[in-house]
Amino acid sequence: MPARVSVMRSRPGIAACFLLPALLLLGALVVYPIGYSVYRSLFDASGSGFVGLENYGEVFTDSTILTAVKNNVIWVVAAPSIATALGLIFAVLTERVRWGTAFKLIVFMPMAISMLAAGIIFRLVYEQNPDRGVANAVWVGVHDTFTDSSAWPGARPRPNAELAPSGGGSFTTKSPVTAPGPADLALVGVPPAETEGAAPAKKAAPGKGGEVTGTVWLDFSKGGGGKPDVIDAKEKALAGITVEAVKGGEVVASATTGDDGTYRLPAKADGAQLRLPAANFAAPYNGVDWLGPSLVTPSIIGSYIWMWAGFAMVLIAAGLAGVPRELLEAARVDGASEWQVFRKVTVPLLAPVLAVVLVTLMINVLKIFDLVYIIAPGATQKDANVLALQLYLSSFGGGANQGVGSAIAVILLLLVVPVMVMNVRRLRRESRR
Repeated sequence: MPARVSVMRSRPGIAACFLLPALLLLGALVVYPIGYSVYRSLFDASGSGFVGLENYGEVFTDSTILTAVKNNVIWVVAAPSIATALGLIFAVLTERVRWGTAFKLIVFMPMAISMLAAGIIFRLVYEQNPDRGVANAVWVGVHDTFTDSSAWPGARPRPNAELAPSGGGSFTTKSPVTAPGPADLALVGVPPAETEGAAPAKKAAPGKGGEVTGTVWLDFSKGGGGKPDVIDAKEKALAGITVEAVKGGEVVASATTGDDGTYRLPAKADGAQLRLPAANFAAPYNGVDWLGPSLVTPSIIGSYIWMWAGFAMVLIAAGLAGVPRELLEAARVDGASEWQVFRKVTVPLLAPVLAVVLVTLMINVLKIFDLVYIIAPGATQKDANVLALQLYLSSFGGGANQGVGSAIAVILLLLVVPVMVMNVRRLRRESRR
């Protein structure tokens, strides 16, 4: 039987006619832009002066661009690895549950959202204000569950009052207090709106048997009026404030003000100074600065994983469906635990699929731009900078230097090419099996 001859050899003219449109399109959209980028990277900002490799030297010496290179390394190492690991876990754990399909659908849904929309969503999620940012709302809620918040943040005594700052944000009376006279402690600095629901301040009854009593209240009434250091009818009580009796630098007694602002200390507080600890006035916990200099890159990587873990899960689940079940059952019959089956049987059989997912995500993160540009605030954008974003900023931003931008584009291409070559070789080896 004669060997079949390919169309390329038997009828090269016809083959060329079919290939020509694709070749022209490939040349116009791929080859020409690559060639022009290499050419443009050898010229200055205006494009008129030849500078050779000077633009490449600037790429590797400019601190801003070096930060982008460092962040790209973090992205390439962290984002694909975590997304692939999560995809593997989701695919394996949902294989045997009835609601696995619904779970996979939910995890995959972020893939239907554009990078622009995802960036806007996570810019709101990472908002510093807990009333607006979901991440900080959850974080603050957990924090406040285990840690008491301050009673009246920002409250303070009047200048030159008997109660004076004593370091660390606390306030202490200048002189010791004695029973039975009430030791009233006046504070200001609390917005009237925050005391709308507070009870009116009440004059404390004299202490009995050497007890020290008093009232802690907001020495200010809405609309003005009243006398300083005197409890007036319209003035509000400050409930929940801790009052400590201090002698010789040691706390001998403490009490907490009630709803009417009064407190009562035992007789051993007689002759002690009264201190209001700083914990009464500390600003409320406001959560984590997710988009600050130290966390902005991990936070953006988290949003990327939210989008692409579903992609990894779907591909790995497809590979998992093709794993011979008899191999898994044989391992279980031989006494292997589920963890051993997963580690020594499932993962090795899924290695080709895991490699495809990992390499695909590595190429994808090398080009990441949208999420960083949208999520990172202007103040920390330089800390979250990546090469694709720096390419845009160098070419069309304040610098408007398309020579440097083209050099960055060429470097990005050189970084992507080895990964693509490795992937192509792996696919060829797979096809020969």
